[in-house]
Amino acid sequence: MQYYDVVLSGFGGQGILLAGDVLAQAAMLDGKHVTWMPSYGVEMRGGAASCTVVVSAERIGSPFADEPCCLFSMSKPSLFKFQDKVKKGGLLIVNTSFVDADLVTRKDVDKICFPASEIAYQEVGEYKMANMVMLGALIRAGAVMSLEKTEAAMREIFGGSKKKALPGMLKAVRCGYQYVDQESGVRIREL
Repeated sequence: MQYYDVVLSGFGGQGILLAGDVLAQAAMLDGKHVTWMPSYGVEMRGGAASCTVVVSAERIGSPFADEPCCLFSMSKPSLFKFQDKVKKGGLLIVNTSFVDADLVTRKDVDKICFPASEIAYQEVGEYKMANMVMLGALIRAGAVMSLEKTEAAMREIFGGSKKKALPGMLKAVRCGYQYVDQESGVRIREL
């Protein structure tokens, strides 16, 4: 992987910025150049939230992604806003717990449309871990980062008083990662 940019988007409160932060931290641990650019509405919960993460083996010229390699979508508005911007041959990862898979209209990209919130609840007991399930699918199918580096970043982020959330977060990421291997039928890119 020389260069990979991803837009993570959904509603405030879904952990969009956190998922992007974990990805960015993992990239730094892997010795990559990385940018993390958040964007969110004025509302704390329920408003639009997104971030763009760019990971590169070389210096990054811009933190923006006009044609991202991947879209990680957890809401209808985010799908409508970004799906047509994903480059041909790219990847769409959509949480069908909030977005009807029929709304994914692109035919020229790989798609992983799955109920990440339900998987998070069934496997971890928390709907709010859907962002980590989605992140697991992203790192596996997009081959943007290894599972080991992602878990190491999570251990750094969820230290101290946040440590009690770590086991659930790790399990959720692994569930998304395994979903791609077992259920998605999507092409796995090379890391």
